[in-house]
Amino acid sequence: MAGGNAIRGTRVGSGPMGEQDHGIHAERNAVSYWDAMGNETVRLYAADVPEEEIPETIDSPTTGLPAGRDKANPPMVAKTEPYKTHLAYVKERRTDEEAQQILEDAIARHRAQRGYV
Repeated sequence: MAGGNAIRGTRVGSGPMGEQDHGIHAERNAVSYWDAMGNETVRLYAADVPEEEIPETIDSPTTGLPAGRDKANPPMVAKTEPYKTHLAYVKERRTDEEAQQILEDAIARHRAQRGYV
């Protein structure tokens, strides 16, 4: 049996190999965004989306920096807060007097459980 199967690896009725037109594509608008490092990101939006619904800034997928539509003035990185420990957050919520009272209550409960009353 010479030759072989000519349609091997294709679906029946799929059309000619390499066919590019698989239907009607919706109209789209390409919007470019630039980050502080000069990287361009292009996002596609449907043509019927109003201009005010298209975001002014996005997060750049390559750098994670904010990216805006103005190439000459990309958005700057917002100042990030340093890492805070759990204790730092607790100290923001409690005064020194409240902390002292909570500590004394905890020590009293601990001593009561251990029988040191």
